[in-house]
Amino acid sequence: MARAGEEVMMQIEIDFEVFKALTAMRESEETTYNHVLRRMLNLLPPTNPPAPGGDITGRSFIAEGVEFPHGTEFRMRHKGRWFTASVSDGTLVCNGKGYASVSKPACEITRTSVNGWKFWECRFPGHADWQSIDTLRHRASVDLH
Repeated sequence: MARAGEEVMMQIEIDFEVFKALTAMRESEETTYNHVLRRMLNLLPPTNPPAPGGDITGRSFIAEGVEFPHGTEFRMRHKGRWFTASVSDGTLVCNGKGYASVSKPACEITRTSVNGWKFWECRFPGHADWQSIDTLRHRASVDLH
């Protein structure tokens, strides 16, 4: 029996058709099958932060004065479902596509015109806490003035 906080690795059997469908739902090569299943089951992304000293090389994504380091994770909930994105070498990547803004992927997810700053939360590499990116934007604008 696993103790609290320990990760349990289980194996499940699936047929090839299910494997293909799960593979098609991966947003990028970094998206695991576990992430796909968690999203389908409306579970929050795993809360284990990246290990300190992990690979965080790459350019930051900068939007409206807020710097999101390479490896920063993003999440938003829309209609009861969690959506994720991450910063990869200076770009916000969501569903396998790169974006130069936080609003464009939010608009594509919601299928309406929205302010992405109001939807996304982020978690910086090596941190366990999620925070509203809108709060970060307001802090950055105060720091600039």
